[in-house]
Amino acid sequence: MQLHAIDWVILCVFFIFTLLVGLVASRRASQSSSDYFLSGRKGTWWLLGTSMVATTFAADTPMLVTGLVRKHGVAGNWLWWAFLLTGMLTVAVYAKLWRRAGIVTDNEFYELRYGGSMAAALRGFRAVYLGLIFNVIVMATVSVAAIKIGRIMFNFSPMQTLLIAGGITVFFSAAGGLTSVLVTDFVMFIVAMVGSIGAAAWLLEQPEIGGLSELFSHSAVSAKSSFLPAIDFSTTAGLDLAMTLLVIPLSVQWWAAWYPGAEPGGGGYIAQRMMAAKNERHATGATLLFNAAHYALRPWPWILIGLMSLVIFPDLTSLKTQFPGVEEQLIQDDLAYPAMLHRLPAGLLGIVATSLVAAYMSTISTHLNWGSSYLVNDIWLRFIHPTANQRQLVNVGRVTTVVLMLLAAWLALQLESVLDGFSLLLKVGFGTGLIYLLRWFWWRINATSEIVAMVVSVSIATGLHISKSTLPDWQQFLVIVSITTVCWMSAALLGAQESPTTLRSFCERIRPGGPGWRKVVADAQAEGQLSNISSGWNLKRELTFMVAGCIAIYAALFCSGYVLYGRYWEAGIAGAFIALGTVVMAANWRAVASGEA
Repeated sequence: MQLHAIDWVILCVFFIFTLLVGLVASRRASQSSSDYFLSGRKGTWWLLGTSMVATTFAADTPMLVTGLVRKHGVAGNWLWWAFLLTGMLTVAVYAKLWRRAGIVTDNEFYELRYGGSMAAALRGFRAVYLGLIFNVIVMATVSVAAIKIGRIMFNFSPMQTLLIAGGITVFFSAAGGLTSVLVTDFVMFIVAMVGSIGAAAWLLEQPEIGGLSELFSHSAVSAKSSFLPAIDFSTTAGLDLAMTLLVIPLSVQWWAAWYPGAEPGGGGYIAQRMMAAKNERHATGATLLFNAAHYALRPWPWILIGLMSLVIFPDLTSLKTQFPGVEEQLIQDDLAYPAMLHRLPAGLLGIVATSLVAAYMSTISTHLNWGSSYLVNDIWLRFIHPTANQRQLVNVGRVTTVVLMLLAAWLALQLESVLDGFSLLLKVGFGTGLIYLLRWFWWRINATSEIVAMVVSVSIATGLHISKSTLPDWQQFLVIVSITTVCWMSAALLGAQESPTTLRSFCERIRPGGPGWRKVVADAQAEGQLSNISSGWNLKRELTFMVAGCIAIYAALFCSGYVLYGRYWEAGIAGAFIALGTVVMAANWRAVASGEA
């Protein structure tokens, strides 16, 4: 692919902008660890929400979607569309609780919810497990996409791509902390959306495509344009497809699997943004904006390019023929996305190239800052150097940022496809989701049960992955979920109870409510404590808000698709559901996002 002078100018201007943001934000970020990792807790809903969605708009995301569309059709996206359910549950129930906790990292939650040495061990274990191991896997998966894009668009070697894009990202992330990440995320998201929409619009007008009507009449495309997978339980292949793409994601996966950006109950960098908000309303509003933009606004440009690639590159052989110099292991379905971009004209190509670089940098910068916050706050400060001053903590954060990037770059060179990384990430998080939902509302869950859930889940998932199990993915999922759930529930019921002091302190600070805390509250009030705490809660309104939000956002997603398909009657019906869901959400907003931190 040949980039012209104007393309390089656009790309260089963007690089200069990110470097300047890092330099400007570095002074404020250096003041304290709270400023470095939480931007001083002054974030507004629109900036934090945009940062959330920009982070999940990674360089690998359009490639992942393209790979799913080419392999399973549009319906293949239910593998991640189903996570809207847990996203809206986080909006309705958990966002305000995270902000109310007033902590620096979600790992700090463990010593708020649990007590004693087991809580400390869990906090440290989780920091290494997520901040180092899991986080590096995520960044490596994203970097695989960057390597493929760099190979096709710039003719860069894998090492050149990682040195240039990774090096600049490390600089502004380490210098400016979360403040620089938030500001650059806002600009990066706009650039990324302009690039993806512009690319889809241009490619639709190419002679081989001939516009929307010609595209959807093409035999290869019409067979893959349905929103729902073909349900055929009479054959093994049909059963596996239906269970993998629709039944399991909508019935079990959304609450049972832990995945970055879609954690049941919130967590990771999503929780970091909620904790950086001005107050509970801003935390809830930011998470709502994220889910609406993530599921309803962004997917269709990528889906269209994936469908168009079926016309231009019908199989992997055609991709190999087009790019004979690309390494064999890189020729996968996800390569079709950057392969389609080689048809773009000068100027637009620069914008699209910049958008993909921006998507990569946005995701990596967030994961670097988030992972570093774990290693600094939950390892260094908690266990190694409890008396470290704020400047020392910021300096350690900058060093760990660099180390995390180096580890991710090394792992990226070992992976072959984005879908490989996505599959591994899902399996590693199987079975742990339910405990993250219930720990806020059931006093009986203890630190031991959380450790058991993580160890069992990652052990079984890793074993199945290494042994290359022949079981279909959905059966592997049920195996991991079932064994993990039985193990952690046993640990919760049979293990040691948390002390009354710890449980009462949690109730007083978080005010979770619900029957799961009734015994704790009643015992405390009998002793003259927690007199202002009620065991009642607002679950009915919160669940109503969640369901209405899912209806509105799914309807918006399908409405856009029906308009593109030229099926305006169905689009009108979807529009009515958008209005209905929005009205119900508005009626319940005050109850859902009530209270100041």
